[in-house]
Amino acid sequence: MSPIKFPKEKTQERKLGIVRVKEEEEAAKKSAKLLGFPYINLTFKPIDREALEIVPEHEAKEAGLAVISKKGQSLAVAVADPQDPDTKKIIENLKDRFENVSMAMASPHSLKKAWSGYKQTALGKEKISGEVDISPRELERFRKEIRSIEDLGEAIGKISSQKNASLIAELLLASALALDASDVHIEPQEKDIRLRLRIDGLMRDASTLDAHIYKLLLSRIKLLSEMKLNIKNAAQDGRFSVSFGKFEIQIRSSVLPGAYGENIVLRVLDPASLLSMEQLGIREDLLKIVEKQIKKPNGMILTTGPTGSGKTTTLYAFLKKLKTPEVKIITVEDPIEYHLEGISQTQVSAEHGYTFASGLRSILRQDPDIILIGEIRDLETADTALQASLTGHLLLSTLHTNDVAGVVPRLVDLGASSSVIGPAMNMAIAQRLVRRTCEKCKRLEAASAEELSLLKAELANLPSSLRLPQEIAQGLKLPRTKGCDTCHSSGYKGRVGVYEILVNDAEFEKFILENPPITKVRQYTKEKGMITMKQDGFLRVLEGITTIEEVERVTGE
Repeated sequence: MSPIKFPKEKTQERKLGIVRVKEEEEAAKKSAKLLGFPYINLTFKPIDREALEIVPEHEAKEAGLAVISKKGQSLAVAVADPQDPDTKKIIENLKDRFENVSMAMASPHSLKKAWSGYKQTALGKEKISGEVDISPRELERFRKEIRSIEDLGEAIGKISSQKNASLIAELLLASALALDASDVHIEPQEKDIRLRLRIDGLMRDASTLDAHIYKLLLSRIKLLSEMKLNIKNAAQDGRFSVSFGKFEIQIRSSVLPGAYGENIVLRVLDPASLLSMEQLGIREDLLKIVEKQIKKPNGMILTTGPTGSGKTTTLYAFLKKLKTPEVKIITVEDPIEYHLEGISQTQVSAEHGYTFASGLRSILRQDPDIILIGEIRDLETADTALQASLTGHLLLSTLHTNDVAGVVPRLVDLGASSSVIGPAMNMAIAQRLVRRTCEKCKRLEAASAEELSLLKAELANLPSSLRLPQEIAQGLKLPRTKGCDTCHSSGYKGRVGVYEILVNDAEFEKFILENPPITKVRQYTKEKGMITMKQDGFLRVLEGITTIEEVERVTGE
């Protein structure tokens, strides 16, 4: 069989390529000798895939380096230029995490060969970059040892001397799960680094960290989240997963520059916190209204309230109820917080021009029955959403207002027409989350005269159809909080929603054509007998679920 003959041009191109590679290698040899570093050619050297993943692909390529081997606490790193600022930053971080880091200089050509290992790793490796592994046994140990905020502070004090960023990160994440925290906050102050957890909506001081541990944690979190290590003066967002055997949670990370360093917030996205409609805690009479509205084939349903009031959780509960093989559901979210099986979820990407508005226009071409838009925040999104609601789609979204009375004025402020809002909107729900009294240490005590007066005044105008005690008598007992180990001494454990619901009808459509201000809308809803969030909260007080103080704190009235 005769050998294959290449065209003359191809042969010359191949020869020139070989010459260029040789020149690159010679230049790398000379530079290494000049700077006093060993030289290495990676072209035929096997690359340790596990070692390669220590530095994320985009970071390695920007810095011009590759971690080529790992033996215990020793790393070997190939670099194109040891004096490059990005290279220095990553090497410094690696030296904080490993006992011995050796460097050798390599040509850009051989580094490209090493980087090709990232593709193989992505295909064949079970444990991907951006994942923290904690064994179920370790999680159980953390649950037993970390039963309070004070326990976490003591545990951090004990392991801080080990200067092990991975171990401290594992402790923080496992403790957040054990203490039912929704967020971990690491905040550099003038004299120390403050560690706080958000539990049941309130911030709790946990401990302080020394500067060295903070730097290790910051680098570790940035690496896990695939953030840029050398960027310190701009906000960065990312996410990574924490695996506990077969169980996995997602962590949404945010880094924000501050006066004394970069503030870190880790948001715990636990799939177990996804609730059904029945678990939301909506009162039975209101739940019947909601179930009727979400069964409609078209129209807009909006949830409203401040950040952290449970709006997205409510919409996810609606989607879980609506999800059947007969309907197609598509979402546009920023970001996707929880992955729902059987639903097409897409994420906003500003750098690729995929916004709420453009995403909504795109998914309309996919013929969905039900659409979820993460938030309506501009006229383009509002107009497209309203038109979708009028053309045979059920559209769910969120809006930032304080109560349902602010929904229509807010849409009008964005530029939407009230003549379109009326026919398009089915229902608006405003909500807050109040803390539940701890069942273990809760006690019931007789209500004071002041409390009786307050309850009578607030609940006086409730509809007669609502099941209430015939009278609020002197013998009424209300829950009091004490605090115990179960509730971390707070007196509260878990949260439940309080709601107010405005259902659109012909009369309301006619009313909003006048573009009424919020005060007039509030007066209208009051005259129609709508139960406010505060009244809903006080009904929960009568049920022994929460306290008057908690309702007043959350509703701000």
